[in-house]
Amino acid sequence: MATQKLYAGVKLREIRSRLELTQKAFAEKLGISLPYLNQMENNHRPVSAGVVLALAQEFGTDVTELSTGDAERMVVDMREAFADPVFADAAPPLGDLRLTASNAPALARAFLSLHRAYRQTHERLASLDEALGREDSSVQPSPWEEVRDFFHYCDNYIDAVDRAAEHFTRGKGDGKPLAETAVALLEERGLSVSFQEGGTLRSFDASTGRLMLSARASSATQQFQLLHQVALITQDQLLDATLDLARFQTEEARAIAKIGLANYFAGAALLPYGAFLDAAAETRHDLERLADIFGASIEQIAHRLSTLQRPGAKGVPFFFVRVDQAGTITKRHSSTRLQFARFGGACPLWNVHQAFETPGRFLRQLAQTPDGVRYLCLARDVSKPGGSFTAPVRRYAIGLGCETAHAGRLVYADDLDVSNHAAYQPIGISCRICERNDCHQRSVPPLERRLSVDHHRRGVLPYSIG
Repeated sequence: MATQKLYAGVKLREIRSRLELTQKAFAEKLGISLPYLNQMENNHRPVSAGVVLALAQEFGTDVTELSTGDAERMVVDMREAFADPVFADAAPPLGDLRLTASNAPALARAFLSLHRAYRQTHERLASLDEALGREDSSVQPSPWEEVRDFFHYCDNYIDAVDRAAEHFTRGKGDGKPLAETAVALLEERGLSVSFQEGGTLRSFDASTGRLMLSARASSATQQFQLLHQVALITQDQLLDATLDLARFQTEEARAIAKIGLANYFAGAALLPYGAFLDAAAETRHDLERLADIFGASIEQIAHRLSTLQRPGAKGVPFFFVRVDQAGTITKRHSSTRLQFARFGGACPLWNVHQAFETPGRFLRQLAQTPDGVRYLCLARDVSKPGGSFTAPVRRYAIGLGCETAHAGRLVYADDLDVSNHAAYQPIGISCRICERNDCHQRSVPPLERRLSVDHHRRGVLPYSIG
């Protein structure tokens, strides 16, 4: 198989700007000519192996930066957008999408924003939600989607917040449980912490300085909510500065993102980067052992594993997803080449949907996407009881996985034959953009392929894909 050429002009310019070097000085340190560097930075030539090696040796650059990040995510997002019937036969080839994402990322983001606005307008009209004739019916991106995309394109890693949380945990190294330290910190500020019955997980009254936590919640949830409030009280300036840089379009999006950043701080304090990275390697990513070591839930452990993307100290690149019983994706992030659909649910052949059938067990799956990339996928159900017989139970399934090149670092791969081609289940991203012609679980036809219908012949599907 031919090796795919690496075009990473935008990343090269970012690295050079970060080092505060001119093109001439940068070229000299890389041992190449100025015109050659200029061609690479403008994606007229691929980045050579010699340049990659020089970046690592001369500057200590994490070379995975060159092949990961926004570009691949934007390619997947644009490809799905162009599958919309509104474009009919106008969808550009994959090569053009890659060039756009690498060479003109601002244009790609503008296109995605425009398509999102179109979809929202179309959905409003279709559902007759009184958008017509209203003075406040101007199209804006959904605040929830805007925040989701913010974390998506940050690799779900916010360096300043992550390091602040790690510093908070390290600075309290007196041997006390983290929850006790957090309570003591709040009490030093004249605040009190107590527990209450009822369904509200956390309630803070600034006028009385009283923080109330649910007595019914699990200890992991109580600790997480406590640290969330610590973030809001002690890290408010840092959170607001991060939000200022994000430049959200609405106050609602900014408010939702602040919750997300406080949650990020809580998770990073509960599972501090360096200690957690070392423990993950030592336990070979055994989620149950990690949950026991850090006093966290399985979902918290899985989500944190997907955020270990600190430059120079990266962990195994994982994807993480949470789905409800209807198959709707409620959380998603990927540090791998696998990118989740922005619209609709996940592939029905993926083992995350089967987790509801086997509660309390980890399911393993060797899967291959249409681009030929192979993954080790884990899935497990997670239940969130309400704390009483009459309270509703929220049920989800979580999925965690990595490319099989990293499978040897996971305890879950020990008895699996990752070299056996027949062991891999073919999966896709979503039916509307999946390229597979013979999938028996296809729910809708692919939008970018022509269909052929034979009234006198019927297979698994009532049509064939051209």
